Amino acid sequence: MSKPHTEESNTSHSCGCGSVCGSESTEIAQPQPEPAGIQVFRIPSMDCASEEGEIRHALAHLPGLRSLSFQLAARTIAIDAPAESISQALEAIRKAGFKPVPLAVSGGQDESHQLPSSQAMSRGGIALPEGLPRYALALLLAIEAEFVAFLAPHTLVYTGIGMALAASAIGLAGFSTYLKGMAALRNLRLNINALMSVAVTGAFIIGQWPEAAMVMALYAIAELIEARSVDRARNAIKGLLDMTPEKAEVKQADGSWAQTLVKSVAIDAIVRVKPGARVPLDGLIVVGTTYIDQSPVTGESIPVDKAIGDPVFAGTINTTGMFEMRVTSAANGTLLARIIHAVEQAQGSRAPTQQFVDRFASIYTPAVFALALAVCVLAPWLMDWTWMQAIYKALVLLVIACPCALVISTPVTVVSGLAAAARRGILIKGGIHLEGARRIKVVALDKTGTITQGKPKLVATEVLHSDHAESQVLRWAADLGGHSDHPVSKAIAQGLGIQEMGQLEGFTALPGRGIEAKAGGFSLILGNHRLIEERGLCNPQIEARLADHETQGRTVTMLASSTQVLAIFAVADTIKESSREAIAELHALGVASIMLTGDNVATAKAIAKQAGIDDARGNLLPEDKLAAIDELQKQYGYVAMTGDGINDAPALARSNIGFAMGGAGTDTAMEAADVVIMNDDLRRIPEAIRLSRRTQAILWQNIAMALGIKAVFLLLALFGGATMWMAVFADMGASLLVVFNGLRMLRK
Repeated sequence: MSKPHTEESNTSHSCGCGSVCGSESTEIAQPQPEPAGIQVFRIPSMDCASEEGEIRHALAHLPGLRSLSFQLAARTIAIDAPAESISQALEAIRKAGFKPVPLAVSGGQDESHQLPSSQAMSRGGIALPEGLPRYALALLLAIEAEFVAFLAPHTLVYTGIGMALAASAIGLAGFSTYLKGMAALRNLRLNINALMSVAVTGAFIIGQWPEAAMVMALYAIAELIEARSVDRARNAIKGLLDMTPEKAEVKQADGSWAQTLVKSVAIDAIVRVKPGARVPLDGLIVVGTTYIDQSPVTGESIPVDKAIGDPVFAGTINTTGMFEMRVTSAANGTLLARIIHAVEQAQGSRAPTQQFVDRFASIYTPAVFALALAVCVLAPWLMDWTWMQAIYKALVLLVIACPCALVISTPVTVVSGLAAAARRGILIKGGIHLEGARRIKVVALDKTGTITQGKPKLVATEVLHSDHAESQVLRWAADLGGHSDHPVSKAIAQGLGIQEMGQLEGFTALPGRGIEAKAGGFSLILGNHRLIEERGLCNPQIEARLADHETQGRTVTMLASSTQVLAIFAVADTIKESSREAIAELHALGVASIMLTGDNVATAKAIAKQAGIDDARGNLLPEDKLAAIDELQKQYGYVAMTGDGINDAPALARSNIGFAMGGAGTDTAMEAADVVIMNDDLRRIPEAIRLSRRTQAILWQNIAMALGIKAVFLLLALFGGATMWMAVFADMGASLLVVFNGLRMLRK
């Protein structure tokens, strides 16, 4: 129930760089042809949303296409169309300057979640990029062309040799740039490929062929370095997939054990995990006890005790005893795989700052192109330049004008921030929420399982005088509590120690109040003070007993028949030590805190005092929490809600940012909130706020650097002696600078 996103279409970028931009699925209204399924293709040179936009533009008017779905993080496109339309679409993509490659799907796993070997990240850094030898040769030829021009600038033979060397360098380094540049110009789209193609061609024609060759070679190498650097941000989370072993030790029908590929292991299979090994799949322990290092999934630094019935997750490390587990998820459905998928989807959403930059770049590039054209045409008349000088300065302006550094300044930082958060057990579902967290003024918190342990214990039982035997009353309470999923009801059932549950009829959950059912022909309710009052069963004596328990911070639940209260049960839930620290950190950040709970007011106040929370409100139904969020938004502005993602779903949805205490593996929580705290540690909330503030600071640093460098060199080009060498260094230097600055988010 996350908030509706406000991201815009991402096809208006004016960049051809290796940036990480949004991806989305677009439905194309066409008459329905015969279905032919969805085919997925990898496009290795599709680096940013401007190139995605070019592909969309190329395919926009083809008949038969039902939908297109882009995943820029994996450089893939999924096309839903009949076979004849697929072939037409591939031809159109090739004409646009891209080379689609069919992507195989095997073993139930989409290979789009895996990197091609040429782009794989090595354990120690970035692997040798594909194409680097060709670009290195182009650079060597460009250097030779420079030497030829320097040693024999006016000799016809040497000029021919130098031009041949320069042309060879341009061809080796810039062939793909020219293909995409010409396609962009045909479609009247001004991106970096179009600008570089015009600038290099123009420089070559006016006799600046050594510079043209050097500029293209340096540009290609810098683009390659930039793209590989950005891949580091893209794949920071995908690297977790390498933490899962390829094979698992699976129990066979005859009781023996055999090594089996993880992707082939079926759900409900029994897998054995030895000490020191990584858990291959998600599952439940059926034999043995151990300690599990869950840091790859939850960010917890301390191993967690695991016993029979406890869940374990793929990619985590078995540190002590050997155990056997029953597999609960296939390889492509593990919690780790779902986390990676969620982060990839988050990468596809464009943050507010990125939207602003995209809109600015779409205006900036044509404006500077028009300025270069004006310099070329008007400078000889207004500034007494020669035509060659004017043309040369215009070409320099075109290179400087590239918005690459500006457009890439935001997505690489946002993606790095999302990856850094996920490594810490904070799953942020979109750049809009990563940026928004810094604006939080107050955090509203549920009590049970959020501030407290969520595992209450029965601490007091009082059976009142009634028409039924005490043993019968306690059995009824155990039966109703045992059939409920609420932690307080379960605590009552477990605390009473009655092993066998009786049969109930008409069991009904009463949200925010309790439960009711029939047992032995009697209508019974097990619920809170509100429910007892609504049924007209409360009296001054019971009120006095309740007040005594509530002042001690206990949650009181009562068992009642249709005529009287039969028993009172007091349950206590202790707060987490991390909750105290988290509230203190929030206050240090200037963020207020308030507890919103369905528990009674006295208990809420007592728990809030222990945790250091500013205010507490009790006896709240889901609709009351919703109203409280509305009130807090009027008072504070930007409000975060923290809960379990199920009972608090309306409040999570209404708040500006919803934090779900996901507990590793809670599907509903992962779907319900904007941010999922994977290990239920409240300290992750102030950490997310600090991360958001750091992200925002780096975003504006990058924007300032990109625009500042551009402004300086634009002035130098117009009024100083800026050359194409300086222009390409200014452009790609700024791009690399903002990329590396953004990658700082990945540091611990």
